[in-house]
Amino acid sequence: MLDEVEQWLKRRSWSAAERPLDRLLTAKRAAGRAGTVSVVLPALDEEATVGAIVETIRRELMSDAVPLVDELVVLDSGSRDGTGRVAAEAGARVVHRDTVLPRLPALPGKGEVLWRSLLVTGGEIVCFVDADLRDFRASFVSGIVGPLLTDPDVRLVKAMYDRPLAGASAAAGGAARGGRVTELVARPLLNLHWPRLAGFVQPLGGEYAARRSLLERLPFPVGYGVELAMLVDSLDLVGLDALAQVDVGVRHHRHQDDQALGRMAATIYRTAQARLGGSRLVRPVLTQFDRAPDGGFAPTVHEIAALERPPMGTIAEYAARRERGCGDQVA
Repeated sequence: MLDEVEQWLKRRSWSAAERPLDRLLTAKRAAGRAGTVSVVLPALDEEATVGAIVETIRRELMSDAVPLVDELVVLDSGSRDGTGRVAAEAGARVVHRDTVLPRLPALPGKGEVLWRSLLVTGGEIVCFVDADLRDFRASFVSGIVGPLLTDPDVRLVKAMYDRPLAGASAAAGGAARGGRVTELVARPLLNLHWPRLAGFVQPLGGEYAARRSLLERLPFPVGYGVELAMLVDSLDLVGLDALAQVDVGVRHHRHQDDQALGRMAATIYRTAQARLGGSRLVRPVLTQFDRAPDGGFAPTVHEIAALERPPMGTIAEYAARRERGCGDQVA
């Protein structure tokens, strides 16, 4: 590990408990408009979990006594279940992906939803939380928002946590863990090509917060490469010392099967390759195999998302909204 990274780990890694809520509320009041906080939950068929997350945030971080979060938006990316209804009943503002910037047809993918969320939120600090979390705690939000409220030099904060693999038996030396794409793809890529980012415990984690002034300058890959791209591009734009991470404990969520993880890994590799330059991929596809009814193996070819949305700050509708004050959703 680079000496710079070792020093960064000491200086820019914290636990959520280091910034209690009363300290954050004091900092928020002092910051004024710069301290407004929007929480965004990108959601696709998450009716089983999204309601509890919304209820926790509203109860613990949006009350008159603890007004840390100013707005809570669930960005529905085409759910076929009751995600939107459950989220609305729990108290979130629900926005459907296809209603945001309708002149650009929406593309499937997590990054697409995160990118569009900048157009329908008003906080100067934007906090993203995956909607499939179980046993959710409000510290997932307050922990990663905290450094942005208390330290003006910090621009982006990632959550770090233990990630037990649900239903797995204990492995030698400890419990089995999730994060297989992180360990097999993202971490090797970062250590080999961007060693200054080697200190991030959960580089692909879906819980992070950033200043809007940074997010609006970043391109957003439409698929699962968005988290890796955000780290790499933020490092280039603002430097390592503007990035940080906060320990929020344990993260429980739904785990995907190996083939889904393979597609995710391919997308992340494609995102990294685009930032490394050099030779272009001949065709961004992934071929996977399943046992066919006739006893042989049948191939399935998946397109690997390669498109990236431009920085939101370059979009005319967003620029016009910022000129009007960008506060039409945040009091």
